[in-house]
Amino acid sequence: MSMDLQKSESGNQEGQEPQKEDKPSPLMEKIQQLGQTNVPQLSSDSKIHCLTIIGQIEGHLALPPQNKTTKYEHLIPQLVAIEQNPKIEGVLIILNTVGGDVEAGLAISEMLATLSKPTVSIVLGGGHSIGVPIAVSCNYSFIAETATMTIHPIRLTGLVIGVPATFEYLDKMQDRVVNFVTKHSKITEEKFKDLMFAKGNLTRDIGTNVIGPDAVEYGLIDEVGGLGQAMKKLNELIDQSKVANEGLIQ
Repeated sequence: MSMDLQKSESGNQEGQEPQKEDKPSPLMEKIQQLGQTNVPQLSSDSKIHCLTIIGQIEGHLALPPQNKTTKYEHLIPQLVAIEQNPKIEGVLIILNTVGGDVEAGLAISEMLATLSKPTVSIVLGGGHSIGVPIAVSCNYSFIAETATMTIHPIRLTGLVIGVPATFEYLDKMQDRVVNFVTKHSKITEEKFKDLMFAKGNLTRDIGTNVIGPDAVEYGLIDEVGGLGQAMKKLNELIDQSKVANEGLIQ
């Protein structure tokens, strides 16, 4: 190769702009952050954010990869962003969960209960175990007619070394769950505990499996309904919130 040709090639290479690394699209970034394969985009005219809580609620310990999970460390930043985003006026929470980590579930419940924006939950399929406090944490709750909710005492799996201390810890944590549920729903503490410690309803276990209409009858959930009713109610709450805020400003 001649010197002139080498210079020409070198000049072309020097004259070219350095290739930029391909950055992942915003959708791909959300997929990586949320651990989801399908993240709906918030359209410019949308004022409602949909939050899904499905599978098992993962807390401090990572679950096996084959488990469908909702990671609470993914939900918490979303809830903070929802609270700060002025374009979002209401939140719809869709639940189909078997339960999971108690403290993570209570953390999610507390954050939902303290959002300044209107919230509506809908239980589809199931809202079991620690899914119950999450379902009742919103301003208004719905449950599908065929959906179920399992109410049972808090349990620990694995080796328990300090039995008396562990029992006291579980008892206090159970009181936190009971207090939260009765505070954010119409069910009485006595009725909730009766359902929690009922015998014969669950095979080889204590507790109660509550179907949609029964959950409403007990005062646990506000209304039997589906997506249409939930969206309608959330829009009503958003309108009421706007009127209240305008009254405060005036």
